[in-house]
Amino acid sequence: MTAVSSVKPSLDTVSVAATDPERAQPWADLGLKADEYQRIREILGRRPTSSELAMYSVMWSEHCSYKSSKVHLRQFGEIPQETPAGKMLAGIGENAGVIDIGHGYAITFKIESHNHPSYVEPYQGAATGVGGIVRDILAMGARPVAVMDPLRFGPLDADDTHRVLPGIVAGVGGYGNCLGLPNIGGEAVFDETYLGNPLVNALCVGVLRHEDLHLAKASGTGNKVVLYGAKTGGDGIGGVSVLASETFDSDGPAKRPSVQVGDPFMEKLLIECTLELFAAGLIAGIQDLGGAGLSCATSELASAGDGGMHVELDKVPLRDSSLAPEEILMSESQERMMAVVEPANIDAFLAICAKWEVDAAIIGEVTDTGRLVIDWHGETVVDVPPRTVAHDGPVYERPYARPEWQDTLQADAAEALPRPASGEDLRETLLRLVASPNLCDKSWITDQYDRYVRGNTVLAQPADSGMIRVDEETNLGVSVATDCNGRFAKLDPYAGAQLALAEAYRNVATGGATPLAVSDCLNFGSPEDPAVMWQFAEACRGLKDACLELGIPVTGGNVSLYNQTGETAILPTPVVAVLGVIEDVTRRTPSSFQAEGERIFVIGETREELSGSEWAHVVHRHLGGRPPAVDLAAEKALAALLAEGVGLLTSAHDLSDGGLAQALAESAMTSGIGASVALAPAFADPFVALFSESAGRALVTTHLHDADALLRLAAKHDLVVTEIGVTGGSSLAVEGQFEVPLEELTAAWRATLPAALG
Repeated sequence: MTAVSSVKPSLDTVSVAATDPERAQPWADLGLKADEYQRIREILGRRPTSSELAMYSVMWSEHCSYKSSKVHLRQFGEIPQETPAGKMLAGIGENAGVIDIGHGYAITFKIESHNHPSYVEPYQGAATGVGGIVRDILAMGARPVAVMDPLRFGPLDADDTHRVLPGIVAGVGGYGNCLGLPNIGGEAVFDETYLGNPLVNALCVGVLRHEDLHLAKASGTGNKVVLYGAKTGGDGIGGVSVLASETFDSDGPAKRPSVQVGDPFMEKLLIECTLELFAAGLIAGIQDLGGAGLSCATSELASAGDGGMHVELDKVPLRDSSLAPEEILMSESQERMMAVVEPANIDAFLAICAKWEVDAAIIGEVTDTGRLVIDWHGETVVDVPPRTVAHDGPVYERPYARPEWQDTLQADAAEALPRPASGEDLRETLLRLVASPNLCDKSWITDQYDRYVRGNTVLAQPADSGMIRVDEETNLGVSVATDCNGRFAKLDPYAGAQLALAEAYRNVATGGATPLAVSDCLNFGSPEDPAVMWQFAEACRGLKDACLELGIPVTGGNVSLYNQTGETAILPTPVVAVLGVIEDVTRRTPSSFQAEGERIFVIGETREELSGSEWAHVVHRHLGGRPPAVDLAAEKALAALLAEGVGLLTSAHDLSDGGLAQALAESAMTSGIGASVALAPAFADPFVALFSESAGRALVTTHLHDADALLRLAAKHDLVVTEIGVTGGSSLAVEGQFEVPLEELTAAWRATLPAALG
């Protein structure tokens, strides 16, 4: 898709547009539909100028306007913003959600996608995904303190996976490492549906005091509009706003000019400069420049403030002097911010920018006209009501319907598949699963990230969640986890979204934190497919209902549609991030075994739930049946027990992908401490006990003398607790079934990614 022709015609001004109504315009090439183009003409009472057309095209794109998803996202507003656990200070509609964590501190966090750009140009696509989400956090007045990266790829042995994965991982690591931000968690999941459509979701966490909160609005007539940061170039014209609003064809990557190019060292200067500007009280309003670039920043700031802005576009610092105004407005060049500054503060503002060697230019001012007017060398090229660009774009109620194949898919249950019949078969299954791409050691990826820079990382991969210390005096901290099993969402998108939320909620809780808030990144196929829209609608409904029951708000997030090649859509992948607070990070509960001679328990009920499981996926290449049952009351009770059990529990690990077998293996391998477990008589079927993926469960350990206290705590919360063994030794032994030396188990677990990727 071509954004703007490189051949520069004579300047298309507002006065020209008024006298030349029938000029042919490339609205279709810019991604607009015929009725959308006609609506723009009706709004303006004339045809748009080429600059106005550029602005509307990027701002009305799927990525920026949420035009296919708005009708379903609105229901998140039904969730109370103030809960017993915490109060939301800023939410949906802002650059990022902000939640009160006590002691005068607030946390801002958000997750977004950079999927399509990362397929086209893996390194820069992933790197600028990190840079963009960091600026969203910065724009709220917070210091970014950590990032996470939930990733999805095609099969590990596929050639295109070998093309995109190393570049994506290097981009995430390269940008985050240069910024000095620890990468504290995420996921790397492999499935054939992501071949040609890798998912690169990026999350950032920021810390601020309540009084430091800033919002994106341009208020105060006469206040100056300052663009600062990197110069604007031709890279990223249309960028993610265009790339993320269409499906890929079968010809492969062909859109490299649309991918932004990042400079993390400039971003680091921009962060420190902006934080000093905040501290000096020099910013009246602020907006980062991400998707849709200047088109977004000017229209959103104006529409959220007093409603008017005048901009002189020729004052924008450029890397390429040949850029036309349309291209400047569409460019998504990175590392840029826009601030609204009172005239009396301009000199101090520019002085701080100069100190940090950050370019800054006054490009306009706030007006009371209710119009966004943009001039180019004295000629007006844009004169629009800003809200029509930023907020009043098209809203589609796309047709959606439960697909005909859903019943057949759900009827094909994995519980009927052949399963291991002997102890030796169980042993072989365990070794095969721990070495599978989705369950194997991810150190090949995470070792490329600095997980401990800044000195406040408390937990990071392979722990269940990432944990950061917020206050060095009180040891107040926060924990974050991201999760989603796309296979569960394919089997039942309503339950699958709830299971994603439940797993992230549980992962935060296992470390001892209290879950507070949710951000989501909803990755789906084409909204023009009624089956995909049904999946999306059901996932949104499931998330809303689950958040209501768990009592935690959705603070914001992202929708990524058109994730498909031709007719092949990705698994519906509603990635859910949960943030929790912990009063004292020094008392967190670790994920791995801590000492020999400790008692091992399973909390929660294990059922014969194998459909969508890792066992069915790896051993049988099977997807069918119904996902594990969702019991949100049990999840809430388990989280309460885990929080109350801090100090009593010596370790806690959630049970999810791979079931009890994987949790036991990970707890043992990461600590070097083995375990002996007896599944009978509590579990009738050792295979189900080991490989079921029933939700609402955790593997925990206690000191020998604390077992009774755990039983009392479980009874208080009405939870099933089953003692299964004791830690110790150099192997994982299941009484009457098999024994695997930790050395053999760990070798299988660690070998997969290095063998495949070098």
